[in-house]
Amino acid sequence: MERRAALKNIGLTLGYTVATPTLLSIMQSCQTEKGLDWIPEYFTPDEGNMIAHLVDLMLPKTDTPAATEVQVHAFIDRFVNEVLDDPGKGFVKTITQKFMSKALNASGKTEGSKLNPADLEPILATSLKVSKSQEEQYQKAQADYFETVVAGGTAELPEDAACYAFANNLRDMAIMGYKTSEYVGEEVLAYAPIPGEYISCGDVEELTGGKAWSL
Repeated sequence: MERRAALKNIGLTLGYTVATPTLLSIMQSCQTEKGLDWIPEYFTPDEGNMIAHLVDLMLPKTDTPAATEVQVHAFIDRFVNEVLDDPGKGFVKTITQKFMSKALNASGKTEGSKLNPADLEPILATSLKVSKSQEEQYQKAQADYFETVVAGGTAELPEDAACYAFANNLRDMAIMGYKTSEYVGEEVLAYAPIPGEYISCGDVEELTGGKAWSL
């Protein structure tokens, strides 16, 4: 498999081409989850605790709700469990475990349930803030890993490359879940349940008050 195709397949495997109705259905099924009081379907409880803290670091409470307040953590768990294929789930499991291992080693803790935002924030920051050359190196490592796994082989993803992949994919899924949530879709973004006149070109301030459309 060509390396460029392998990288493309990583994105496809992680579900970035999923139809909007599917995303809405998953998010609607998460509405019974409340904050951090939840039981993950795919991730372990320790991994779920870490992910909940991380999405709130990425999307904290301001004048809009924090990520966990609109069940983004539960959305990510169900998205992985219900949408991804086996190679995609295996990739997510690998990068999640590598990220948690790095956070535990840095914090001196032995249980993921004990990790808190202060432990996770520096690992998240260094994983997201990489140079162009590091990004290319990590993407090559991901492509090589994915190419080997899809071909039926066994591969090891370096820790830094895994943490980079985890942080970036989690951020993408968190934003996707946040924008798909009912509150953000109806209260934060421009929402029109009954579409009106189609205007091909107009001033966004006049049309939506400067807001992006929710769908």
